[in-house]
Amino acid sequence: MKKRDFLKKSSLGALGAFFAPQLLAALESSQNKILRTAHIGVGNMGAEDLKAIASHEQVEVVALCDVDSEYLEAAALLYPQARTFSDYRVMLTELSDTIDAVIVSTPDHTHAPASLLAMELEKAVYCQKPLAHRVEEVRAMKKMAADKSLTTQMGIQVHSFYDYKLATLLIQSGIIGKVHTVRAWSPKNWGFDGPAPEGSDPVPGRLDWNLWLGTAQRRPYKNNVYHPGNWRKLLDYGCGTLGDMGVHIFDTPYNALALEVPRTIKTDCRPPNGFGHPERNTVTYEFPPTPYTAESLTWIWSDGPGAPEAHPDLELPQGEVLHDQGAMFMGETGRLYLPHFEMLPRLIVDGSYVEIDVAPFELGEPVRDYESEGKKHYHEFVDACLGKTSCSAPFSYSAKLTETILLGVIAGRFPGKTLNWNAETALFEEAEANAMLGSDYRKF
Repeated sequence: MKKRDFLKKSSLGALGAFFAPQLLAALESSQNKILRTAHIGVGNMGAEDLKAIASHEQVEVVALCDVDSEYLEAAALLYPQARTFSDYRVMLTELSDTIDAVIVSTPDHTHAPASLLAMELEKAVYCQKPLAHRVEEVRAMKKMAADKSLTTQMGIQVHSFYDYKLATLLIQSGIIGKVHTVRAWSPKNWGFDGPAPEGSDPVPGRLDWNLWLGTAQRRPYKNNVYHPGNWRKLLDYGCGTLGDMGVHIFDTPYNALALEVPRTIKTDCRPPNGFGHPERNTVTYEFPPTPYTAESLTWIWSDGPGAPEAHPDLELPQGEVLHDQGAMFMGETGRLYLPHFEMLPRLIVDGSYVEIDVAPFELGEPVRDYESEGKKHYHEFVDACLGKTSCSAPFSYSAKLTETILLGVIAGRFPGKTLNWNAETALFEEAEANAMLGSDYRKF
């Protein structure tokens, strides 16, 4: 059906000749508009972000930025029309008038500095997870996005996957009653229990080490310690396994239960070494109630080799082996098991699986292709920038999720101690923990 015929035959057509042309013009405008994007970080996950965003037919990639010249050159071969930069500050300043949206795909410690600068310039921002490296940064990003009414999205692609949407609808339908406990786990090891490296190595010619460090404090370069890839293990740059996989695996329970930030946090792990995140962590959160929870919700996260430890909450029917990553909801009338990822949630009642009727939820059929599923989240951001839809993981939501993650990361600096968090003041009752909420930016 042609757009004009549709308007005439729908209820919108009844609005009359005055409104219909305006609505038609707005629809045609959004379909013809081009979103001009700039990409900060184009190697590894940044390359995937670039590919997915650029796959939208209404996107024009106008700028690429990376501190590693090899990554930058590889991206430039695919998008030769785009200008290239090593310093995102220069890029955003020089091209402010020709950029509509900025995609931030850097190590965690640069998420906030780059995103905040882009938002100061009134740009829509897609920022990889976790949203920021520090709680103070998360709150600043959330506030600026709200103050400027900007389109934002955190890069948590599974948020748009069929399985996770279904789990959210099932929990909110009351399939297991009110939830009192969530257990989530990942055996990944984005921690480092060894000492800080000594000495220094020559900086590779491909890398601008000063720009890679960015606002973090200066330290000597060492081969295979920071770049590429290992920064997630280290306190100054990443957020450990909790900040990497925790964001993905927390997302659906967090969204389904409509949680705010926790009241208390306690982490069991090795003593802090001042350099790396612990290789094994068990983090216990207590959340205030919501319409979908009991009077209090306990959330237990475990990571590292061997996670999770055996527990009755995690026993599966017929002795089935637990998926290596996932979450389990414990409710009044049963359990909902959500493996990570591309596996349907399963209902467990009295030790047996119970078939779930998914028809009432009208989600269609799952798409068993990660690339296609993942593109939904990226394209949702582009379409929101073009005025066609809204984002499902804007900073207003993803900031709360990330704050929860980061509070668990901080608790790892005080093993065995319960930290009490005041969401209104954004401070701990334990004064020594408040020093971990932010950091002094280095001028670079």
